[in-house]
Amino acid sequence: MAISRLRLLLQKQQLRKSNSSLHQFSYSNQSFCSASNTPIYFKRIGFIGLGNMGSRMANNLIKGGYYLTVHDVNQNAMKIFSEKGILTKESPIEVAENSDVLITMLPSSNHVLDVYAGRNGLLSRGNTLEPWLFIDSSTIDPQTSRKLSATIADYSLKGKRGGWEVPAMLDAPVSGGVLGAETGTLTFMVGGLEEAFMAAKPLFLSMGKNSIYCGGAGNGSAAKICNNLAMAVSMLGVSEALCLGQKLGIAASTLTKIFNSSSGRCWSSDTYNPVPGVMDGVPASRSYDGGFASKLMAKDLNLATASAKEVGLECPLTSQAEKIFMELCNDGHGAKDFSCAFCHYYPGRDEL
Repeated sequence: MAISRLRLLLQKQQLRKSNSSLHQFSYSNQSFCSASNTPIYFKRIGFIGLGNMGSRMANNLIKGGYYLTVHDVNQNAMKIFSEKGILTKESPIEVAENSDVLITMLPSSNHVLDVYAGRNGLLSRGNTLEPWLFIDSSTIDPQTSRKLSATIADYSLKGKRGGWEVPAMLDAPVSGGVLGAETGTLTFMVGGLEEAFMAAKPLFLSMGKNSIYCGGAGNGSAAKICNNLAMAVSMLGVSEALCLGQKLGIAASTLTKIFNSSSGRCWSSDTYNPVPGVMDGVPASRSYDGGFASKLMAKDLNLATASAKEVGLECPLTSQAEKIFMELCNDGHGAKDFSCAFCHYYPGRDEL
C-alpha cells in the first residue's frame, strides 16, 4: 500500500481549500487486536499525555504487546510507567526519535500545539521525522487538526516505512470516558487520509472497540465536538427533569425507571445517572469524583460555540450549556465530573 508524496500533497491542497473531505479510498476492512498481527513499523509506539485517559490507553497498548516510549509533564505519571519498565523521555522530540507511530492525548489545542511546535516539540528538529504516523486523540478544534495535518505533510521521513514516504496524521478523539479507556472499549472518531486510518486500525482496536472513519483531516475533531455537545445538553436535560420530578414528589429512582422504559431514555439516564444514590459505579455516587471533568466539558462546549460561529449557525442550547458549565467551574467545581450539573438545578446539596 505505497503512498506517494503526490497524494499527500494533494491532501494538503484540499485542506487549504474550504476544508473539504479527502477523496475516499476503498480498502478491505481488517480486524486486528494484537501487536503480533502488525508490521514491524508499528511496534515502537510513542505516547504523550498520561492523564486519566492517556495513561489507561497506554496501558492497553502495553497489554497488546506494543513497545512504548512515553512522556508527560507530570513526573509522577512518568514514574508510574518507569516502574513498570516502560521507557520514559523528558521531551516530546525524544519520544519521536524513538517511535514509528506517535500518539498524543492532551487537554487542549494549546497543549497540542506546544507538543508539536514548541521548544523540543515533535517538529523541532529539521525537516525530517522518525515517526511515519501521528495520531492525536485530544479533543481540539478542527482547524488546528487540519493545520497540523497540512504541516506534517511538508515533512519527509528518515526512512520508508512499509512504502510510506511522507508522514501522515490522523485526528482521532475518543468517546467512552475513563471507564472506556480502562476497559479498552473506547470509540475512535477518525479524520485524515483513509489509507492511514486503515493501517492504524490495529492500534485503535487495542485501545477501543470501535473506530469510525469520518472523512478528511479535522473531521474526527468535528465529530467529537458534536458528540460532546449532544452529551452535555442531554445531561442537563436529564438533570433538570430529575430535579423537577423530585420537587414534585417523585423519587429520582422511580423517575429514572420511567425514563429508561420510555421515550426519555438516554445515556445520561441509563448509564451515567447524575443523581447520587440512583446508580452504582458512576461519579454521582462517589461525590462526583473521577470521570469527565466539568472544566473539560466547558472547554469542549467553547469549541462547539466557536465552530458554530465559524459556519454561521445559531446554537442556543450550546450557548446555554456552556454558560452552566462555566458557572460550575467558577464555583470551584471544575474538577468534578460533569454530571455534577445536577447540583446546578438542586442547590443546597452537599455532594460537591
